[in-house]
Amino acid sequence: MKFIHLVLLLVLTGLQVSNAQQISEWREENRTGVSSETGLMKSWPATGPTLLWSNLELPTGYSSITFGNNVMFTTGLRDGDDILVALDMNGKILWQTVMGRAWTGSSPESRATPTVEGNKVYTCSGFGDLACIDGTTGKIIWSHEASQLNKGTYGNWGIAESLQIDGNKVYYSPGGPETMTIALNKATGDVIWKSASLNDKPGYVSPFLINYTGKKMIVNVSLGHVFAVDASNGEILWKVSHEQSKDPSLRRYEFIKCTTPLYSDGMVYVTGGYDTPDMMIKITDNGKSANVVWTDSNLDDHHGGVVLVKGYIYGSNWLHNSDGNWCCIDWNTGKKMWEEHWNCKGSIISAESMLYIYDEKNGYVGLLKATPEKFDLVSSFQVTQGKLGPFWTHPVIHNGVLYIRHNNALMAYNIKAK
Repeated sequence: MKFIHLVLLLVLTGLQVSNAQQISEWREENRTGVSSETGLMKSWPATGPTLLWSNLELPTGYSSITFGNNVMFTTGLRDGDDILVALDMNGKILWQTVMGRAWTGSSPESRATPTVEGNKVYTCSGFGDLACIDGTTGKIIWSHEASQLNKGTYGNWGIAESLQIDGNKVYYSPGGPETMTIALNKATGDVIWKSASLNDKPGYVSPFLINYTGKKMIVNVSLGHVFAVDASNGEILWKVSHEQSKDPSLRRYEFIKCTTPLYSDGMVYVTGGYDTPDMMIKITDNGKSANVVWTDSNLDDHHGGVVLVKGYIYGSNWLHNSDGNWCCIDWNTGKKMWEEHWNCKGSIISAESMLYIYDEKNGYVGLLKATPEKFDLVSSFQVTQGKLGPFWTHPVIHNGVLYIRHNNALMAYNIKAK
């Protein structure tokens, strides 16, 4: 009898594990920019890793790539609509679905990366329209004009938020006079709760989930604040004013906060570009307040992201809109370890203590050792496919393949070690 009970327990446990849905989302696992991929090349040939395939038929956009069941997803702009695109693992387009209204102001190209859980894809358009879409058929399961219906406000570049999901909820931050963050039922799209308002515009930052002393918090960045809400009920737990640029000529850029913060052990690192000081915030023990520990003027990341590797933060800073340097600073103190000019500022991810950087001006991709000692470039190559325009899409690594997008072009490179 005990043997039968043990077998049943193992079967049920196995079912629970198999039914757990893996999430594919913005900036790799937990939005950290750090991939758990292993067995990757530590250097590339002079011409770069082998190009497996390319697709030059995507609608215009800067959205990154996420993955479902042998299918990948991205977004693009077509005829005034934001489009969700599904491709097979060889880069062939399977279907395209209108997911919401595109931004009609400056730079309308799609930016928000879809969030995938199992066979469901959660999207956000440039106008703040949310949708849950069947990952096999492209059929819309539900949609919600989240910004408009919740009196959300917009910056000059619309909305660029990749939705956060957890449990039965999907989270979005419309900002404005009514609320900062809302939670919707991910199965139906119905609003579960709305947080209070900070009377603040949203940034262009994607929210992220942390678990601090047993409490789940949704952390995000608005025009003037870094803030956290209780993931269960929307209570604003803490807020910290974000320092602004001291240069009056840059005041029009003050609300352009694009970089998803980093989190580790009760500490939140925030950076924002445009000569805005980056800062480290420590959450108090009770989780009800937070304080600035240090600020730094070296690594003001524009929108390429930052990564934390073995106690050091890596990314590129903002010198002006078309240039920047690559930097390394100490997580604990903000001390600059090195700063190096390499082509231009850009996006960054990491795997196996290596850095993958993507220059936004000329499309150079670099492979570096993640070390505080120096800018240690091992290999590089140049992306030559895609329409004219900036190389703004963040790279992604999946099953030993490096995915690089340039506007309408998506390229897949084999980076598995032999």
